[in-house]
Amino acid sequence: MDYTLNEQQQAIVEAAERICSKYGLDYWLERELKGGFPEEYFQEVARGGWLGIAMPEEYGGAGLGITEAALFLRTVAAGGGALAAASAIHMNIFGLHPVVLFGTEEQKKRILPPFARGETKACFAVTEPDTGLNTTKLKVKAERNGDTYYISGKKVWISTAQVAEHMLILARTTPIEQVKKRTEGLSLFYTKLNRDYVQIREIEKMGRKAVDTNELFIDNLPVPVEDRIGEEGKGLEYIFHGMNAERCLVASEAIGIGQAAIRLATQYAKDRVVFDRPIGQNQGIQHPLAQSWAELEAANHMVMAAASLLDQGLPCGTEANAAKLLASQAGMKACQTAILTHGGFGYAKEYHVERFLREIWVPYIAPVSPQLILSNIAERKLGLPKSY
Repeated sequence: MDYTLNEQQQAIVEAAERICSKYGLDYWLERELKGGFPEEYFQEVARGGWLGIAMPEEYGGAGLGITEAALFLRTVAAGGGALAAASAIHMNIFGLHPVVLFGTEEQKKRILPPFARGETKACFAVTEPDTGLNTTKLKVKAERNGDTYYISGKKVWISTAQVAEHMLILARTTPIEQVKKRTEGLSLFYTKLNRDYVQIREIEKMGRKAVDTNELFIDNLPVPVEDRIGEEGKGLEYIFHGMNAERCLVASEAIGIGQAAIRLATQYAKDRVVFDRPIGQNQGIQHPLAQSWAELEAANHMVMAAASLLDQGLPCGTEANAAKLLASQAGMKACQTAILTHGGFGYAKEYHVERFLREIWVPYIAPVSPQLILSNIAERKLGLPKSY
């Protein structure tokens, strides 16, 4: 299989690199120290038309594949913005895939073009405090009265809710004890994030301060029936359609973070002189860096393989899960290696690598843990009995 970038894909990487050159390490360090959404960067990406890279052309997108979206996100993460840069645009690039696949023509024309132009921001509200990865047990309710649903409950780990005007939310429309299949009874809505009915509380967290993460407390939020995506009760099925793509994109971001860490560590190893020689001359420094480079390259091939299968419409669940697993592990090891290469200076914010280590934890943990991926591969690929 040939993973050599074609002319269009190389142009995408170069365009992302030009954006990164305007928003370098110092910009992201300031955003990390002060907080606040990186609006200038977001609008720069929007002006280039990259927010709609994977959306159909008829709705304002570029009509390209997950491979191209992964290349763009990997490049902006590798440019020094790490996960903050990727997360600021991740939702716009792919978050509304369920609308593309299952929305009505009216919904697509109303929702997608302003999203692709960067005129609208949205958050993705699925996770709840008491359910974790057991999405079939979601409790947030959407009760219908006439042509309006009323949504109530709690969501958690919701990124960009502080700046979002809309949200894509999964809510229960049929009590779980009344459904025939545990995957039924949940419906998907794209609606206004009306703060008269939604209290948003930011979660102080380890890293990625530029992109907020929140708890949502929803009290009878009115949602018109025309904001429901697809059929009632089929929302979880619609979300599942995007999971393999999300795995590929998160994996590409993890690789980008690892590449940024190794690039800075390598340069430091060339420049830092101890005992009258650059520390990069020592195999104790060289070998871990070389090992991380190799692991990142191998993981990247897995991502490209999974994305290629996905873009061809072929089964790729195991490959996408493996890509996310390997990329997050390689990224984590690369960030640790970068700090060790810097020694004590690796602990200082001005050298940036400590930020990479804090941010790589997100793609390592989310949207699915390494342990659950391993269980999935064991069951689906190796034919072992289900363990949970």
